[in-house]
Amino acid sequence: MKSTLLTLRRLSVMVVATTVLAVASFVATPAAPAWAGNEHWVGTWATSPQGLANSSAPDVDKFDNQTLRQIMRVSIRGEVLRVRFSNEFGDEPVVIGAARIALSAGGASIMPGTSRQLTFGGEPSTIIRPGAPALSDPVNLPVPALGDLAISIYLPNPTVVTTYHRRAIQTTYVSEAGDHTEAVDLPTTMETPPVNWFFLSSVDVLAPKKAAAIATLGNSITDGTNSTVDANARWPNFLAARLQARHDLNHLAVLDQGISGNRVLHHTTGDNALARFDRDVLRQPGVKYVVVMLGINDIGFSGRPGFEDQPVTADEIIAGHRQLIARAHELGLTIYGATLTPFEGTIFPGYFTPEGEVKRQAVNHWIRTSGEYDGVIDFDEVIRDPANPTMILPAFNSGDFLHPNDAGYEAMGNSVDLDLFRRP
Repeated sequence: MKSTLLTLRRLSVMVVATTVLAVASFVATPAAPAWAGNEHWVGTWATSPQGLANSSAPDVDKFDNQTLRQIMRVSIRGEVLRVRFSNEFGDEPVVIGAARIALSAGGASIMPGTSRQLTFGGEPSTIIRPGAPALSDPVNLPVPALGDLAISIYLPNPTVVTTYHRRAIQTTYVSEAGDHTEAVDLPTTMETPPVNWFFLSSVDVLAPKKAAAIATLGNSITDGTNSTVDANARWPNFLAARLQARHDLNHLAVLDQGISGNRVLHHTTGDNALARFDRDVLRQPGVKYVVVMLGINDIGFSGRPGFEDQPVTADEIIAGHRQLIARAHELGLTIYGATLTPFEGTIFPGYFTPEGEVKRQAVNHWIRTSGEYDGVIDFDEVIRDPANPTMILPAFNSGDFLHPNDAGYEAMGNSVDLDLFRRP
């Protein structure tokens, strides 16, 4: 019996010693994440941050002890997500007291059982320093392709809006006082909620190695100006839906980096394209392709009152495009140029001039024929009126003779040759 007990004690000591060594080994050499080597981060939704200096004021300019529930439509599916917030244009810290992500159930509601807490370095709240972003920890939440997410953030302190996306064309729901991030139905009191995104810039998903993102860099026509609010009827939305319908291309995300009023060469609403290209395109997780549709505001604004000191030539616009091409190619990205759409008859004073039309034609001729872009997307051909090619087709005119309506944006998204995105 004594011999048996001694043997058992020795075995116990050996097991404990082996376990301690195994634990020590685990602590010294942490196991690699399950996704390491198999998946990578890819943006599934993004928007371009704007500041007050070059933009119109947001619909709501201050929050205090309130919860915001912001809705966005993703492009590719994922099961592990992370969210990037932004205080890029702020002079003061922004305190996020709590944040959660869930599947949207429409309006200010979320789907029960899908709400997940967002943390930052394991903490349930964070302070976004002036000029800085804040990246959440990864969170498990299966989201389908083309699904709608709801991100709820609680702002416990008086918070002036300094970083936002002006023309989200998506309702943001604002609560009564208090932290309501966990509420299935957000208690709202605002009769006219804002259609801006606040302190948000992107959502990423862990995706297979073959997954990649298409960044669409543009102005209001890429931003979806005059499309139906909450309908996701921007041309990049229609492109994303077409990619999802193709089994060989449904691993490609579409990131809408349009800013209404944006120009290639000068600040207007948001930083000029040359200044924001690194942030909004080159640094986007998983980006592989770029589509550029910019230049019409460079032409139009140079004829408007108050912008007389910012004249531009077609050659200067082309030089700006060449810089975008060079910087994309430097990182091995494939970049496509989209032609500028018609603008004669626009309701904006001084925006259209015969001289401006000559510049538009010159820029489009270069995009089509120079071979400097890796390919061409001819939106001008899609949108123009064959009977009056300097004007938008009446069926696609939203009413201001510059921006398409939903049907026009759909025609644009449907016109893109998807085989462009099969290139290496």
